[in-house]
Amino acid sequence: MALGVSATPLTFVVHALGVSALVLVLVWSIYFRGGFAWEATDKSLIFNLHPFLMVLGLIILGGEAIISYKSLPFRKEVKKLVHLILHAIALALGIVGIYTAFKNHNETGVANLYSLHSWIGIGVISLYGIQWIFGFLVFFYPKGSPALRSESIPWHVVLGLLVYVLAVGNATLGYLEKLTFLESSGVEKFGSEAFLVNFTALVTLLFGVFVIFSVISQGPVEEEEDDSYSSI
Repeated sequence: MALGVSATPLTFVVHALGVSALVLVLVWSIYFRGGFAWEATDKSLIFNLHPFLMVLGLIILGGEAIISYKSLPFRKEVKKLVHLILHAIALALGIVGIYTAFKNHNETGVANLYSLHSWIGIGVISLYGIQWIFGFLVFFYPKGSPALRSESIPWHVVLGLLVYVLAVGNATLGYLEKLTFLESSGVEKFGSEAFLVNFTALVTLLFGVFVIFSVISQGPVEEEEDDSYSSI
């Protein structure tokens, strides 16, 4: 059942929040944390890639992929392709983003997979990959029968939303974890960086909320005419 509002204005809010979240992460990573590096003597520059890639990938591009059926004025087949590609890029960025966290930990002697954030993160990226492979095989190639696609849609939708909600929730948990470490090493609890990180987490959370609102709102009529796929 869809909300009795049009998805279009909600998707505009999603786009605006996505740009805002990305800008805030960049300001934090570059202005406060010193920028990015793949190889560096200052290993924190390697870690800075982690929040940037995870937010850009799983959160922003993942969210845009989810609402592509509601936000793009294209034919259904074109929107399906955009949906597939955006999710693939999001998954790739997420994998690289997780690798940068392992790389930083390995090069600084920090243990891996000791926190709830890391456990949920591994679960999310695994489920995201399974969801993408399932969608590709059933809805794209070799493509399941009409009956299989019809039966798969509810599971694809529900699991897609579940994985995305977990990703957004885990992102906010990651902000909290990193800020806690920074504050224990001298960053002021009521300083500008702490406020920026908390505000970035709120914007990220709102982005996810409006993605969900967009999904359950009224989309183009053509979306209801093809039962071969859905908007997750």
